[in-house]
Amino acid sequence: MTKRFITTALAGAAALMLAGCSLIPTYERPAAPVPATFPNAAAAPTAPGQPTASTVAWQDYFTDPRLQKLVDTALKNNRDLRVAILNIEQARAQFQITRSALFPALDASASGSRQRPSLLGDGVASSYSVGLGVTAWELDFFGRVASLKDAALGQYLATEEARKATQISLVAAVANGWLAVLGDDEALEITRRTMVTRDDSLKLTKLRFDNGVASEIDYRFAEAQAETARAAYAQQRRLRMQDENALALLLGAPVPPEATTGSEQGLQALAPMQDLPAGLPSDLLAERPDIRAAEQQLIGANANIGAARAAFFPRVTLTTSIGTTSTEFSNLFSSGTKAWAFAPQITLPIFNAGANQANLDSARAGQQIAVAQYEKSIQTAFREVADALAGRATYDEELRAATAQSQAEQTRFQLSDMRYRGGVSSGLDLLDAQRSLFTSQLATAQIRQARLQNQVVLYKALGGGWATK
Repeated sequence: MTKRFITTALAGAAALMLAGCSLIPTYERPAAPVPATFPNAAAAPTAPGQPTASTVAWQDYFTDPRLQKLVDTALKNNRDLRVAILNIEQARAQFQITRSALFPALDASASGSRQRPSLLGDGVASSYSVGLGVTAWELDFFGRVASLKDAALGQYLATEEARKATQISLVAAVANGWLAVLGDDEALEITRRTMVTRDDSLKLTKLRFDNGVASEIDYRFAEAQAETARAAYAQQRRLRMQDENALALLLGAPVPPEATTGSEQGLQALAPMQDLPAGLPSDLLAERPDIRAAEQQLIGANANIGAARAAFFPRVTLTTSIGTTSTEFSNLFSSGTKAWAFAPQITLPIFNAGANQANLDSARAGQQIAVAQYEKSIQTAFREVADALAGRATYDEELRAATAQSQAEQTRFQLSDMRYRGGVSSGLDLLDAQRSLFTSQLATAQIRQARLQNQVVLYKALGGGWATK
């Protein structure tokens, strides 16, 4: 009879708990606060069957084997990515902790005591017991524990999406860092050639000055231009070392020398990256991990409202145990020593100075904050894609014009050099042509680097960098 009573009580309590209601508000995804299409998306229309950025493996997008090795090294060694992975483990453990409250915790206990004097006289009183019990198990009639579990689940899933977003950012940062180093090498080569040219001009001007053909103004101006080139070369070397240090930080390891082998050929020697379809802003909801993370945070905040609402209702807990007890250890498991206890408890909040209402107000405010953060993540993603598309629509023409200007300046310099050596024009014309050529060549190299980096940014903004082979 006793066993049957306890079994029936536990089964009934479990059934009631499982049938408990939920006070979580019905979740509705907020409307995306952005236009229905991207500007400049027509520059590269989507072709039938063309893969989206999120499905293109980074090994297929970044085809240079040097860059592929760098990205692989970063994915193994980068500390920010390592922290993101450990955050997932922590969030998973916290979810398991919260979820465990849905189930009764069964504990085994054993105790014994001896004391003198006893209540019965001067003799020694002994007591021994062994049992199994459940302590303060909450029967979740109103879904408070389940709501907390759902909130913890949202946090865990958001952390998982955050790790994907971290990897996407890392892959893009390594690619842009590598392009920056190659761009620095190209700028160094341009500056070195300019420095050699200006030194040659300085020697020629000095010879003409010594022979009374050129003025001291021409000579001093040529000297100043040569020193300007040396200062620019030192500056480019510093930038190159700093960019390599930044790349090493991303890699979590030194940059291998072979990573920049052949960089003297310039960025124009790199294989072009494939064009990616922009798609629609609504596609970002599924393809950007940062947006999915913000939505999971919103779902978790929505579940917190359910937990805060449930706090207004009675809380039922169950404590029960079954075992044996005896005054003699040798008789602990003998007939007639069985013992059990069944102690349900109900707690009804009556007055707590508005704490429950304040907790509910806080949960609702937190949910609205999560909505705003979710909408902001969509707007940020839209802006990043739109900016990258604006770059794709204009960088080609800018690079073409800059290249044509550089070629024109090259021809002008050659003509000015011939005229100067022939004594037709002054050294000022030659040095001005040198300066214009140097400026146009550097600008062309910088535009070429910015164009390539914009392709990396577009790949990242569209959710690329997570898929791998």
